[in-house]
Amino acid sequence: MPDPVDILATTNVVKRFGGLTAVNKMSFTIRQGCIYSIIGPNGAGKTTFFNTISGLYKPEEGSILFDGHRIEGQPPEKITALHMARTFQNIRLFGGMTVVENILVGAYTRLKQSSIQAVFRTRAFLDEEKKAESRAEELMEYVGLYGVGNELAASLPYGAQRRVEIARALASEPKLLLLDEPTAGMNPSESADALQLFRRLRDDLGITILLIEHDMKVVMNVSERITVMDYGEKIAEGTPKEIAANPRVIEAYLGRGAAAAMTA
Repeated sequence: MPDPVDILATTNVVKRFGGLTAVNKMSFTIRQGCIYSIIGPNGAGKTTFFNTISGLYKPEEGSILFDGHRIEGQPPEKITALHMARTFQNIRLFGGMTVVENILVGAYTRLKQSSIQAVFRTRAFLDEEKKAESRAEELMEYVGLYGVGNELAASLPYGAQRRVEIARALASEPKLLLLDEPTAGMNPSESADALQLFRRLRDDLGITILLIEHDMKVVMNVSERITVMDYGEKIAEGTPKEIAANPRVIEAYLGRGAAAAMTA
């Protein structure tokens, strides 16, 4: 079998806000078909790094290579069109729209019909619309949402809204899926189900996954490699076993005294 290739590579990425350096010289790579995690204390720069990868922020320095394309500074819609999708730390659904309508929003970059065809409701447009709605229903069920397609997104429980956001991201047909705290607000049973979903996305659909996650049980059970950030920098990288035993990681989470006690 051929060796896996890197689907994402960042080199010395820097993002500043005024005098604050939120991301400093971040370099790492993601192998296609794997599940990676980024962890770190609050304020470590994880979401800022996600925002820079996905085009919400333009880096001051460094390069970002996604699936053979240089994407630093590109707008989010262009990056999405290259088959990268993401969810957000704070859920960003259209609360007054139905679940199916929210998922259809994610399919926008894959629609081939023009705005003129949409206005005149041509046969080609109606056929494409029907296929998109059918696909939205399939994705809704794939992520574990049954019979709620006509419900308003805002009316769903928090954990279910997370699943809608994932389904919307899947509608854009991603090769790389960025998940920002996808199990936040979920109970242990929902988190366990989400963990299985992430594995299915990789195994069934071939999607590479990069997630930010605070639930260490999820991180340690689903990740093949983990990058640890603190104060905007990468302080460690390795397998779950290596990260769990790394004194710098323990210090970042628990403080210098705890790290010394655990390694004494």
